[in-house]
Amino acid sequence: MINWCWLVCIVIGGLFFANCSNSIPEVEVPPVVTDRVIQFSGIDWVVRATKDKKEGPGPNLFSASDKNVWVDTEGRLHLKIREEAGYWYCSGVTARRSLGYGKYTFYVNSDITKLDKNVVVGLFTYLDDDHEIDIEFSKWSIDENFNAQFVSQPSTVTGNKERFDILPNLGPTVHSFDWSEEEIAFSSSFMNDKGHEESIYEWIYKGNHVPKKNNEKLKLNLWLFKGQMPADLKEQEIVIDSVHFAAA
Repeated sequence: MINWCWLVCIVIGGLFFANCSNSIPEVEVPPVVTDRVIQFSGIDWVVRATKDKKEGPGPNLFSASDKNVWVDTEGRLHLKIREEAGYWYCSGVTARRSLGYGKYTFYVNSDITKLDKNVVVGLFTYLDDDHEIDIEFSKWSIDENFNAQFVSQPSTVTGNKERFDILPNLGPTVHSFDWSEEEIAFSSSFMNDKGHEESIYEWIYKGNHVPKKNNEKLKLNLWLFKGQMPADLKEQEIVIDSVHFAAA
């Protein structure tokens, strides 16, 4: 009789503890932090994000939010500078693999002359600050400045930078650099009223700072010069229809 009672107690106790253990919620494993990757023009791009500390260029805060960087239903890339909770967040993407020598062409939908004077658009290859090929649109905070430039870094070296102006109301524009071991041929153009491509500006760089291919990455970004907020306090956006690369 005693043994039977003990058996009942053990069974009931086991059921009680089993039920208690099932009621304890499982510990939620935090998700693994990974880079946000998008596909645009057949290329995989890592979307840049900073934490709470500003980083160059600028320096600025960068957001990987789909409110800052996204590809629309027509396959166009949108890069945006937006304000959130009193902070301005810039945007940028980096190709996951190096492309090397060849012609890089950027089809820009936006009228870059409508960008705020503190805003910079960069279309470029980058290894480090001294091995970088740039197409940039900006007035660098000065209203009277030209709004575009071609650069083979370092830009502080005389002859490594060529500035020019893009006029308003040209419609979509096309910008490229053809990079070889000896030179970089830059070009900007637009489609005129007759449907023909018309040159805006061309420049060939043959100086001492043509970078050698060396695992550099293609980057596209939209940022604020010296980290200043837009002078008009409005959100900024650039739309790029496509990017094309033709290997040398």
